Amino acid sequence: MDGLAEALRAVTPMGVVVAVCSVLSWIAGGVLGWTELVVAGVAGVLVFLACLSWAVGRNLLAVRFTLDKERVVRGKPATCVVEVAGKRAGGRLLAMELELSVDDEVHVVEVPGLVSGQVHSEFFPIPTERRGVVAVGPAVTVRGDPLGVLRRAVEWGGTRELFVHPVTVALGPLGAGMLRDLEGYTTTDLSTSDLAFHTLREFAPGDDRRHIHWRSSAKLASSGSDGKFLVRQYLDTRRARLVIAVDGDRSAYASDDDFETAISAAGSLALRAIEDEIDLTLLAAGHVVHDATAQSALDNLARVKPVSMGLDDLTTRAARLAPDATVVVVVAGGARTFPELLRACGQFPSDIRRAAITVSADGTAGITENVGLTVATVRDLDDLRAVLAGGPLA
Repeated sequence: MDGLAEALRAVTPMGVVVAVCSVLSWIAGGVLGWTELVVAGVAGVLVFLACLSWAVGRNLLAVRFTLDKERVVRGKPATCVVEVAGKRAGGRLLAMELELSVDDEVHVVEVPGLVSGQVHSEFFPIPTERRGVVAVGPAVTVRGDPLGVLRRAVEWGGTRELFVHPVTVALGPLGAGMLRDLEGYTTTDLSTSDLAFHTLREFAPGDDRRHIHWRSSAKLASSGSDGKFLVRQYLDTRRARLVIAVDGDRSAYASDDDFETAISAAGSLALRAIEDEIDLTLLAAGHVVHDATAQSALDNLARVKPVSMGLDDLTTRAARLAPDATVVVVVAGGARTFPELLRACGQFPSDIRRAAITVSADGTAGITENVGLTVATVRDLDDLRAVLAGGPLA
């Protein structure tokens, strides 16, 4: 009964028309005494039942599809392999079609008749010309009759994702301002406990007695200052944290190629920061990854699509997520003006390094030093390497 119910669910619109018209013709012919209608109705019912036999029964096969890799750089080859194995003992599985969805396209695999244990494999390339995440699957086997009355589809496996990463370029060290030592770098903020010793001061209520400098206190006491203790005063230290914010507003870019160059520039900066062991926060359009790794950063960039988000909103969110930022880089389109970039970077404290990279294929590559903000203009990734060699982040 389960097989019959499943088969009935596989009835196509044409099958419904055939079944309904056949039954009505049979009934009308009987009521009116019209033999031709009865014959037509009976013939239609028999045809429907004959087609029904194509859809009844279990799928005695196994279907598996795999990707040769889960991550690939844009333009590099990627392949999917589909394997169908017959499991019908003592007989041959009828030929059928297998459909595999790849984003909005459907690849059709013609599966021949298989005996038990026989495997049919088919390879086909997955397009990687565009950066993004390609959804592959599920695989669907289709059984039906020659007349199109029934169509039984069975899904195999779920959906797998192929990450098409942006093209990146190897960069040199990001600059002397991006320290990567274990202690971090010293700030001007005073602290009662840290690694960077600053000076000695008199003991005050609330100070930790462990920080009393006994030798200096003893010398002070010997000079006649009774009851006074000296404690160590420290300066705060921080680990370097790079914040990369990519403008996702399509209207800020002259073309789609400029937008892709901006994504690639952000990916190149992220990989260099991770190689330099710098803490990284990456915001690209509406996607965020904090304390990014190389894989999570590139996966995040693969998902990026243009959004209608203001640049100020983006940097405000970045400043809230990374209050410990030491360097911020805003990657934007060539249509952004200096006041817009300065206002966006103004969401971060003025005592940290702030820079902007604008992308314009028709612009002139170079660096402009301004009060409070350094702006680098690039046309492509080759310009990015050359411009950053000038040390805008140092």
